[in-house]
Amino acid sequence: MVPTTTVLIVAGIIVLMLLYTSIRVLREYERGVVFTLGRYTGTKGPGLFLLVPILQQMVRVDLRVVVDEVPPQDVISRDNVSVKVNAVIYFRVVDPEKAVIQVMNYLQATSQLAQTTLRWVLGKHDLDDMLAERDQLNNDIQEVLDKQTEAWGIKVNNVEIKRIDLDESMVRAIARQAEAERSRRAKIINAQGEQQAAEKLVEAAQILAAAPQAMQLRYLATLFDIASEKTSTIVFPFPVDVMKTWFGTEASKAP
Repeated sequence: MVPTTTVLIVAGIIVLMLLYTSIRVLREYERGVVFTLGRYTGTKGPGLFLLVPILQQMVRVDLRVVVDEVPPQDVISRDNVSVKVNAVIYFRVVDPEKAVIQVMNYLQATSQLAQTTLRWVLGKHDLDDMLAERDQLNNDIQEVLDKQTEAWGIKVNNVEIKRIDLDESMVRAIARQAEAERSRRAKIINAQGEQQAAEKLVEAAQILAAAPQAMQLRYLATLFDIASEKTSTIVFPFPVDVMKTWFGTEASKAP
């Protein structure tokens, strides 16, 4: 009687252990890639399911978006400027079967691929493009990565360049370039102002030339403005045309 009870207890423990090892529960964002005797036999989850002990094994895969920071990379731009660039990539597994079977470690593989792609894409652009067209560069890197990781069942959602570090000498050179650009724009604006002022002066001269009386009034107004100043000596040019006009008028009045 005692041996039978012991056997039943041992058998019950073994059954419970086998049942415990065969029960699997996966969360909503998890999937289980199941292998039976080494062969892929399906993807399970989410929820509760059973595995055949010893005969079946499962690899758990997380479907949530992975945020991976690419360490600073030494990049030489197309115009031979050396910079350090780091970025962040956002990707997730869309096909658990490929992520497990096609690549040994999809997290490490995607990270290494992002580093080489970052250097390759940025190396085709000038420094000015890196600084001014960052959004376009992000899209280019994302498209290249997405095409290459498609065979691994991975979808690259986004790529963001975080920082572009320059040498101090290059920073000073860019500052001098920006200062020269501002000086050039100031000179152009000043020249445009001089041109507009000259055009207005020409128009005013044409209007005054068409009406000599207006010229006389202009001179008298200028004389009035100068007379209001506290000066002992006033040098005022007197137009010959006005003299001719006055002398002509006096001569016409003479008997």
